[in-house]
Amino acid sequence: MLQLLSASQIREADAYTIKNKPISSIDLMESASLAFVKVFQQEVSDPDTSISIYCGTGNNGGDGLAIARLLKQENYTHVSVRIFRLSDRESPDFRTNLERLYHTGISIKEINTGDEFPEENAEVIIDALIGSGLNKAIEGPLKLLINHLNNLNKKVYAVDIPSGFPSEGAINPDACVLKADLCISFQRPKINFFFPESVNATERFLVAEIGLDEEYIQAQAGPWKLVEEQDIRSNIKPRKAFSHKGSYGHALIIAGNTETMGAALLCADACLHSGAGLTTASIPEEGLCALNSYAPEVMFIPRNELKSTAAISKYSSIAIGPGLGRDEESDELFKQVLNLKDIPMVIDADGLNILAANPDLFKNLPENCIICPHVKEFDRLFGPSDSWWDRISIAVKKAKEFNIIILLKNQYTFIVLPDGNILINPTGNPAMAVGGMGDVLAGMIAAFLAQAYTPEKAAMLSVYLHGRAGDELEGMNSVPPRYVTRIIPGVIHDFTCPSKG
Repeated sequence: MLQLLSASQIREADAYTIKNKPISSIDLMESASLAFVKVFQQEVSDPDTSISIYCGTGNNGGDGLAIARLLKQENYTHVSVRIFRLSDRESPDFRTNLERLYHTGISIKEINTGDEFPEENAEVIIDALIGSGLNKAIEGPLKLLINHLNNLNKKVYAVDIPSGFPSEGAINPDACVLKADLCISFQRPKINFFFPESVNATERFLVAEIGLDEEYIQAQAGPWKLVEEQDIRSNIKPRKAFSHKGSYGHALIIAGNTETMGAALLCADACLHSGAGLTTASIPEEGLCALNSYAPEVMFIPRNELKSTAAISKYSSIAIGPGLGRDEESDELFKQVLNLKDIPMVIDADGLNILAANPDLFKNLPENCIICPHVKEFDRLFGPSDSWWDRISIAVKKAKEFNIIILLKNQYTFIVLPDGNILINPTGNPAMAVGGMGDVLAGMIAAFLAQAYTPEKAAMLSVYLHGRAGDELEGMNSVPPRYVTRIIPGVIHDFTCPSKG
């Protein structure tokens, strides 16, 4: 997993690299600027594009000055620079790059406090005003400039981070931020890029490797981890010769009600397609015909048979909640299932609604139980929050308190572990924002739990592969959840049996 860093940790990584690589700070700035230009060229390939680079007088501005020079070397012929001066202070590397720029013939205009903003005719703006060291809200003349640039409606590319946007911490939706179409972030994505409020700062982000010491970065302390493809390849287990259905566990899906049978079918079918050796669904009997038609491989157990603990104890995992309903019978069944402490369990949908209505039940949750709320369910469970940063802080606290895994669904789903670590999933896309997608995910988790994966690995694998399947269908405007289910076996096969050569 990639270790994500705070802004202060990134500065420490810069300093460590400069000291131990060794490399001078100006050469590291050159490396970062060159990395930015390489990514930028993939996005803006026409060298005749007119580009205006807005620079502060710190190191972010120094990056901007170097980028201007490097773009000209790459035959971008319409590059100009605007330097915004709030004071006489300059970083040493900014001054060095400014001196280098004087010899290029690139147009340089300075904007001082109180100056009228120059006319801007460039097609593209590169934002190098403020870097990741921002620790307060933008006010005064800089706010006026940023608001002016936002009102131009130009294509904006941010250097490392959009000006005014915090690297981590609660995001103020009303803060002054220079909104970017793309942010090209150095070495690591910023933690806040994974929060929904970041849409007010950048539509997309890409990461440019700039040569920081990776071994040092990976050794840093911190709870934020980004799941990588290699984590999936190294943790998923291929099926072995002479194995049989009993080798892969028996999952029980407790789901569905008279008017919500589809949720149960989606959940059970996803469990089947995700590799559980056996899948049994406990649904209302009026749904049996639909189950036999939709997924004939899935077995059935009547609800009244679940009253026997012995009848349930044979299962390897349990998923409870999708479409379950909120009647008295469902509530009692849910409370009964929580007593099964030794069976790995995932709770979703109406199971979460029952928990929210009966908060005393949290103390009865089995150890390492996985709960899968979306944002509204999360707020019902734990109270409303003003920001996603606050939600994650609450999730960390509750995961530790109850020794559970909280899977907070989002475009970038957060997997919050009882030890306080936060795994961020990078797969998935807006086309998956369709009712029933969470039912498929719950079924996948039940399948991996049944196959004896640890709850942490079951959550990580399911979320990543679920999103990966959706990404393979990204050409569709919206993806019906059953389409995702159909390709899950192939996606899993791609990781367990990669093609050779």
